[in-house]
Parts: sequence; C-alpha cells; structure tokens
Amino acid sequence: MGIARAWVFPILRILLVALVAAALIKLAFFPDRPADAAPAQPTGAIVEPRAIAALGTITNDVVVKATVTADAAVPMKSTAAGTVNKIFVAEGATVAQGDVVLNVKVPIERDPADSVDAEGKPKPAIYRYVDVTAPAAGTLSSLSVIAGQDVTIGATAGTVAPPTFSVTGSLEPAQQYRLLNRPTEASVTITGGPAAFTCGNLRITTPLAGSTGGDSAATGGNTAGTGGAGSAASGTTATCTVPGDVTVFSGLAAEMTLAGGRAEGVLLVPTTAVRGAAQSGTVWVSSPDGTTAERAVALGLTDGTQVQITDGLAEGEEILEFAPGAMAPVDDGCTVYPDGSMYCDPAAAS
Repeated sequence: MGIARAWVFPILRILLVALVAAALIKLAFFPDRPADAAPAQPTGAIVEPRAIAALGTITNDVVVKATVTADAAVPMKSTAAGTVNKIFVAEGATVAQGDVVLNVKVPIERDPADSVDAEGKPKPAIYRYVDVTAPAAGTLSSLSVIAGQDVTIGATAGTVAPPTFSVTGSLEPAQQYRLLNRPTEASVTITGGPAAFTCGNLRITTPLAGSTGGDSAATGGNTAGTGGAGSAASGTTATCTVPGDVTVFSGLAAEMTLAGGRAEGVLLVPTTAVRGAAQSGTVWVSSPDGTTAERAVALGLTDGTQVQITDGLAEGEEILEFAPGAMAPVDDGCTVYPDGSMYCDPAAAS
C-alpha cells in the first residue's frame, strides 16, 4: 500500500494531466477540418417561400357593420292649385296607400259666352274637387295644411311614415371589387336580436358627384331605394329591406353578410402571391433551375386570404408566396394594396 501511494498514484496523476494537456493542444492548434478561407463571409442562403397552385373551394362573403333605420317618411304633395276644402284624416292616424286624406277645391273658368244668366247677372263660380291621397301605407306623421288654406301644385301637405325598416352599412372600395356580381339579398344578424334572417331588395348605391343630401345612384344595375338610408354615411352603401315578420327597432347594430359568390374545384393561390387584387394580376412562377419569371393571370373570386386564378396558371405550378408589390397583410386584420390604400376587415378588428 505504501508503494502505491508513493509511486503508482503520482504516476497516474501525471499521465492523466499529460493526456488532458495533449487533447487541449490538439483542439487549439490541430482542428479536424481546415480553417475557413474567409471566416468573415456569411455561408447561409436566403430561400424565398413558395406556394403551390392547387384546386379548392372559395366562398366570397363580404361582411359589413350596419345599422337598422326606420324608412324615411314619404311626402304627400298636392296635385292641384286651389284651396283646401276638407280634411278627412287627422294627423297620427293610420292610412293605407291611396286613402284620401284631403281634397282641394279648384275653380273652373266659365266660357265668356256662358258667364252671365238670362237676366245679365254673373253666374256663380263653379269648382272641381281634387283628392290628395296617401302616397304609402303607414302613419300620417304630419299634416301641414288646414281647411281654407291656398295650396299650389307640388306643395307638401304632409308626410306618411311607413312601418318598415331597412338595414344600411358602408362599403369600402376594396369590398366593392369583391361584389362585381351584385347580390340581390343579404343575411343580417341583429346584435342582441333574433336569429339571422334574409334581408331582400338589396341596393348598393353611391352618391352622384356634386349631389347634396340623399341623391344617389345605384351601381351594378340595381335601383336606388327611397327609404332606409336616413343614417347612411357618405360613400357607397348597401341597404336592404327588413321583412315585415321580423321585429326590429331603429338604431340597432347589425352585421350584414353579402354573398359575392362561391366556387368549387377552382385553382387557388394566396393573395400575397398575386400582384393585383381584382380581375387581373401577375404572379412569379418558379423554374426548375431556381429562377422566377413574371406571368400575367386572370383573377376570379377572393375571400381576402385566397384568390381564384381563372387563366394563366396551371394546377401544381410553384410560385413565390410573396410577390413583389402584392398586397401585404398587416396587423389588426388590415391589408395594404399596391396603390398604398389600406382596407381593415371589421370582423377581424372586432
């Protein structure tokens, strides 16, 4: 035991220290691979992400925030010049379209040869009576004339408030591109109200240039309505008529869903891969040698995430997932388009 302590253990410790020192010297001065010729130069490569054109189903539903409004009162106008003879309906009464509200006494001019009697005395004046009727069904909300008052043709004698309601929401310019095929109805959900219902007679209207007040023109072949747009903001609006069996109240918040189309088994690519947002655009197609080439394509439906390619691209072709200048998504559900404009999806922001 004394020999081991005096000779064996010290020798083992010396050998162990020598092995460790030799290993450190090799790691420091004799690496397993040759040193990089230019260690300061990066050796990685940036690979642009790709996407594959594939068949799928796309549903183009445009959702807008909307408000329930009572349809505007319809003016009741005199159709003759004369004197109000008699009023048959009191203000606040319920009327049907065509009900006689008042009549106007209109003097009839006699023929000069028939203006005097056999004794040479002037004959009494003669009159005709013209009825003024309710222009719509509803409540006679105002009556602005009294018996004996003179009126002129076209003078407003009162207004009739219809018992109907409409739902109105504003459309962003980018949303209008998604509604080139105009729907005739919308699905509406009232906040805190009944289940979703179909809202018909859909009108998409835009104010005419230089117009004041509620002048508007329908786009896409639809006609402009006369009511329901009382609280609509300036710009393009979508308005539909609430069915009579659905109970709503003016001022309620609503969500309007406009069906812009649905297609199955069509060629789809990400919207980020396309430069252009509607009808036409370009994509960058990858070649086997790794290069990319710009190619024009025709665009169909889009849901904001994917877009339909109707011409110019084949199934299975590889393209850049992020095309130069393509619309790019940003935070909070907003999208920046190539012209610099931005659209923020209300559904994503809520």
